[in-house]
Formats: sequence, structure tokens, C-alpha cells
Amino acid sequence: MAKRSKSGLKHKRQDIKRRVWNQSVRTELKTLAKKAPENRESLLEAIAALDRAARKGIIHKNAAARKKSRLMRKLAVSKPS
Repeated sequence: MAKRSKSGLKHKRQDIKRRVWNQSVRTELKTLAKKAPENRESLLEAIAALDRAARKGIIHKNAAARKKSRLMRKLAVSKPS
């Protein structure tokens, strides 16, 4: 069996850390999305979190735009003015 290189092992450790962090961010996005239709403040918080996640590359920018659009539409439908 071939010996693992030092850099390969480090890369593996970094991948694990990133995966755990990204998963927690995605979970937080889902939580914020559920709270968003309640009021405008939670909608703005969810939009900011989506933008941050897209900027960091956790989700694709088009996915963030699509989710923001759907959240805004949901708020508009629930509270007509």
C-alpha cells in the first residue's frame, strides 16, 4: 500500500473542516428561510445570509437569487398591501 503524503493528509483534514462548516451554514439558511415569511426583518436577515453564502461559494449565486426571489414572493402573497 502506498504511503499517504503529508500534503494529502492535510488536504483531507481541510476538506472535513470545510464540509462541516458549509453544512452548518446551509442548515442556518434553511432555518432563516422558514422564518422569513413572518415579517420583513427576518426576510432581510435571510437575504443577507443568502448573499453571504453565495459570496463565499457555499451556494451558487443563481441559487441564492432564486431563493431570495421566492422568499420575497412568499412575503408579498402572505401580506398584500
